[in-house]
Amino acid sequence: MPMRKALVFSCLTLALLGCAGASDDHRTPPTTQQVDLQRYQGTWYELARLPMFFQRNCVQSEAHYGLREDGRIDVTNRCKEKDGQWNEAKGVAEPQQPGKTDKLWVRFDNWFSRLAPDLTKGDYWVLYHDKDYRVALVGHPNREYLWLLSRTPAVTDQTREHLLAVARQQGYDTSKLIWRGGD
Repeated sequence: MPMRKALVFSCLTLALLGCAGASDDHRTPPTTQQVDLQRYQGTWYELARLPMFFQRNCVQSEAHYGLREDGRIDVTNRCKEKDGQWNEAKGVAEPQQPGKTDKLWVRFDNWFSRLAPDLTKGDYWVLYHDKDYRVALVGHPNREYLWLLSRTPAVTDQTREHLLAVARQQGYDTSKLIWRGGD
């Protein structure tokens, strides 16, 4: 009988610990609410990112955004790989909700996206940008992906620490970030 009580106690303890750890981690991170897409367009350099399959060989990445007349955004992502070669992917971004510009769907042009367009769109949430649109944080609502972006390939230590603090505040694990390689 004591063994059974110990087993029940262990199960209850694990269940309570699971509930205690589930509080804020399951809420989606806050976004900027509205992004001036005219000001957001242009070139952004990736300062750091959380690991992701599609960028596994990238040492430097940059994104180029251009506002279209139809309100959508042309996206060109470039990645310099470890061997020095540049790869490029083109796509289109559009607001997830009409009139709201902080949460976008991005779909890249490839054979799979042409076969199953609704399965291949990805969340692109603008979590933060400074008032001058010089730095930004972009992430996924499940916190699986995060990018620290800047209009320049490098930023001051103070700016870097500020971006990291905002990311941590929003529940992202910044200890796993992969930082931009040298030019």
